[in-house]
Amino acid sequence: MNARCVVFDVDDTLYLERDYVRSGFEAAGRWAAEAWGLPDFAPRAWRLFEAGVRGNTFNAVLEAAGLEPAPERVKELVKRYREHEPRIALCPDAEACLMALHGRAALAVVTDGPAASQRAKVEALGLARWCDPLVLTAELGEGFGKPHPRAFERVAEAAGCAGQACVYVADNVTKDFQGPKALGWRTVRVRRPGALHAELPSGPEVDVELPDLAGLPAWLEAQG
Repeated sequence: MNARCVVFDVDDTLYLERDYVRSGFEAAGRWAAEAWGLPDFAPRAWRLFEAGVRGNTFNAVLEAAGLEPAPERVKELVKRYREHEPRIALCPDAEACLMALHGRAALAVVTDGPAASQRAKVEALGLARWCDPLVLTAELGEGFGKPHPRAFERVAEAAGCAGQACVYVADNVTKDFQGPKALGWRTVRVRRPGALHAELPSGPEVDVELPDLAGLPAWLEAQG
């Protein structure tokens, strides 16, 4: 296997992001019940999420419950959502893949999103057991989120390799692959059923598409 560094995205790559969403709704819901006497915030929010509502879920739930979606209320819900300790777990195929590759290549993480949320996710998933470094783009400064290549350059420098020796494994075709591909990396798209971006077609930045991570070690081995 000539891949010296295999780098993973987190959301919908190593676990299903919808599990984090549900966990976050439950955390925000506990706050809403205590603060405002709203006992069913979480199921209301989940139904909207399942119906495809994105971006204004908290406002919609408050309005439907007869509460004014004042900015301070929404801000508090967002805080509880982003800073909660998530109840999430690695997909079984992801854990098996990490175990199979550990010791055969350097493993690392590059993930987007609010720093507090992403840090809580990597801790809940125990990724430090396998991966180093764990690069959260939000901690690099404004403007360095994906698809900016800065995070990938940092990983390559830490691993002491570049170009085809590096592989990025991720899910979101709108932003995940342009940065590493610009650096000459190989790219693997994981297109899990139930993933938030699963319906989007892969573009030219994707070298191979897999339904999960079970086949990744074999694909890497086949590359020589």
